[in-house]
Amino acid sequence: MNIRCLLVDDEPLAVQLLQKHIAQLPFFEVAGVCSNAVQALEVLNHQTIDLLFLDIRMPQLSGLELLKNLHRPPRTILTTAYREYALDGFDLDVVDYLLKPVTFDRFFKSVERYLRMNNQPLTSVLSSSEPQFIYLKSGYKYFKVDLRHIVYVESRKDYIRVVTKEKVIVSKYRLSDLEKELEGKGFLRIHRSHVVNLLHVSAFSASELEVGETMLPIGESYKVMVEKALRHK
Repeated sequence: MNIRCLLVDDEPLAVQLLQKHIAQLPFFEVAGVCSNAVQALEVLNHQTIDLLFLDIRMPQLSGLELLKNLHRPPRTILTTAYREYALDGFDLDVVDYLLKPVTFDRFFKSVERYLRMNNQPLTSVLSSSEPQFIYLKSGYKYFKVDLRHIVYVESRKDYIRVVTKEKVIVSKYRLSDLEKELEGKGFLRIHRSHVVNLLHVSAFSASELEVGETMLPIGESYKVMVEKALRHK
């Protein structure tokens, strides 16, 4: 089920920017756009809205006044160009407070906070609509990675190196967590530090496995499982 968002802002450029950000996230949809709080009130009375992006300074009725008048407001992220309203917003138990112009990185942090508040893991939401892909964060960006193109994954302490056919992505992630996401999708743990894509295995011996042009060690405790898995491929 999509997460339905309502955008309330009297600045067209601000609305367009939010629409652009939301369009980059699967499972999120813009259910409506309102230029003032009165229109928003009408929508909220007749539609189910999961997440409200609400400007504060608007004609007729401010965003804060709208929130105060809602009996059961949806989760709300405030957007404004004025820092002085931040404390008022948090007094109303909002998810977050975004300063305009809203960057994608800051927008994404607000979305993460919203998902945590609703006990929805970010990775499951991002990957659930397209199971042949996963999303990996590297630096300030989330990269959409085709599972078929992953050759192998290597653990480096608190980070992982995801080696694909095109590039290498370094992400702050635990290999054990990624292994759970990849379960049942053609991947095999061969070592405490390595998970391989079975599509790219070209040869193996009792102690090593070849993926692409790379030889990877097979851990002692994984040998029986690896041999069983590969011999039945």
